[in-house]
Amino acid sequence: MKLPESIKLANLPTKIEKLDRLSRELGGPRIYVKRDDQTGSEISGNKVRKLEFTVAEAMRQGCDMLITCGGVQSNHARATAAVAAKLGMSSCLVLRGTGEEEIDGNRFLDLLLGAKIKFITPEQYSSSRNQIMEEVKKEMKKGGYKPYIIPEGASNGLGALGYFKAMQEIMQQEKEMGVRFDAILMAVGSGGTYAGMFLGNKLLKNNAEIYGVNVCDNEEYFQNAIYNIIHESYEYIDEKIELEKKDIKVIDGYVGLGYALSRPEELDFLYHVAKLEGLILDPVYTGKAMFGLADCIKRGKFKQHKNVLFLHTGGLYGLFPTKGKFQFK
Repeated sequence: MKLPESIKLANLPTKIEKLDRLSRELGGPRIYVKRDDQTGSEISGNKVRKLEFTVAEAMRQGCDMLITCGGVQSNHARATAAVAAKLGMSSCLVLRGTGEEEIDGNRFLDLLLGAKIKFITPEQYSSSRNQIMEEVKKEMKKGGYKPYIIPEGASNGLGALGYFKAMQEIMQQEKEMGVRFDAILMAVGSGGTYAGMFLGNKLLKNNAEIYGVNVCDNEEYFQNAIYNIIHESYEYIDEKIELEKKDIKVIDGYVGLGYALSRPEELDFLYHVAKLEGLILDPVYTGKAMFGLADCIKRGKFKQHKNVLFLHTGGLYGLFPTKGKFQFK
């Protein structure tokens, strides 16, 4: 299958590691981790694979500014700002916040990378972030820029193809390692990563179970969002899959206190995994997803699986602003 042209931004392939001690401790399937947190440093995490496609389209259109949105500690917004700077473009980030938050983590890097930032309220973000980005685009055009809007998380039909390619990469690594992953699990925050993995799994006839642990909203919301993203991707590829929303496996129940909010038991789990495996998870995405996987295994819900691949989607910089919430023992 022919994919649209993309640019090379990520350090690929990312390695796969086995989590022996955590697997033994949980007493379930063998757990492996795909280190997509190591796709780069400034341009790190899962968003980079998506940006390889979306920014390529922006460049084909002759654009010189990237506009996107996210929370004040958005990994995607920081990655977009870094890509823009690397390619000699400008960036403007529409962030959910007041602007009075501590300059730390991703927000610090946004400023260091020269991004223009517009802060909006949670209510504005929820109801009209796309409209606001269109308004920003008009403003920037008046200022002489040629802007290109990338949606939240680069989660659209084009960006999702970054994770179609990731599935091809995983299947090659399976051959090299002599192992087959019968389940692949990741955090779900905007749906594009899951959509690409699901699409690749089906079109490449891989037959693994693809699971997502939602870190906000609920199962129904993400089944609809992922379904729509997959259908958007048909604009860019020449094949389709048979798909019903119930085929999209979202493990609900681990949002906890809400998006980017952590319960003490979640932070304790991050601390435990870091000491046990030398693996740093973040409190917003990967920490909640791994916490959910571990809880499911303890409850016997993954007994049918032998080898589970956990997709580490990054988030290291977003960990630093939460440092005061950890209880070190």
